[in-house]
Amino acid sequence: MNTFSIAIHGGAGTLVKGMMTPELEAKYKAALQLALDEGYKVLENNGTATEAVEKAVVILEDSPLFNAGKGSVFTATESHEMDASIMDGKTLNAGAVSLITGIKNPVSLARDVMEKSEHVFLAGEGAMQFAKELDYNLENESYFYDELRHNQWLEIKDTDSFQLDHATKKDSKFGTVGAVACDKEGNIAAATSTGGMTNKKWGRVGDSPMIGAGNYANNKTCAISCTGSGEFFIRGVVAYDVACLIEHKNMSLEEASNEVINKRILEIKGDGGLIAVDTKGNIAMPFNTEGMYRASKSSTGVEEVSIYK
Repeated sequence: MNTFSIAIHGGAGTLVKGMMTPELEAKYKAALQLALDEGYKVLENNGTATEAVEKAVVILEDSPLFNAGKGSVFTATESHEMDASIMDGKTLNAGAVSLITGIKNPVSLARDVMEKSEHVFLAGEGAMQFAKELDYNLENESYFYDELRHNQWLEIKDTDSFQLDHATKKDSKFGTVGAVACDKEGNIAAATSTGGMTNKKWGRVGDSPMIGAGNYANNKTCAISCTGSGEFFIRGVVAYDVACLIEHKNMSLEEASNEVINKRILEIKGDGGLIAVDTKGNIAMPFNTEGMYRASKSSTGVEEVSIYK
């Protein structure tokens, strides 16, 4: 039987240790542990990598601690615009949604795009129409309201500034959420979900829903979910870049992930991190920021839940 494993992240950035209370750190670690355990349980019970990453991301989306689903940040118009993507490494099928509102679990809608439409990427009104045709319930704005998120927005509303969670030295919630997994059959998958950046305008879309930039999976190489400054991850086509180094330069998962996060993305001034898994169940979780909410678990018995380096 193949080594099976899962890794998850809840964002990377300026997680200043002094700003993190022991109580808050315990809450984050408990939320990561829950998502990790539930995703791992899917693999243990012979579920697919795709099912496992969706399950883990749904739990992170349901937590108000992370910038995805329930914890999504406010846009310039005081609303929420969420993005998500998922990819199956065995078939190279993928699904993505962007600029959606009122959807409790954007990652599940992305999976429905992959499995129930002929398309890969649906955005805005069209994505919402697709969700309605599948009888998705739309949550009220109050479901996504969070005092901390709202205060973040109030500080910069009516200005031209926007803020990635992790670009501020405050004790606030961070980035994106994601999961990668390798199942008992040796198939891999990746899923990523985000609420974007605070006070974003003009329908800005980051790397999270972009296949190849923020999310990618291919049984030939690896599965990747990224978190960080989306504009740079798009320019660097980061997720696919890692896969390319493995395929064309015969690098290991660890070497390729480190090359991209600690060298190539830094050269264009991008910050963030990624989680990666290959078909042998190996895991890599590099980041070039002060911290990255992350956790991993393997059938070899190795388990980790961490925030800082």
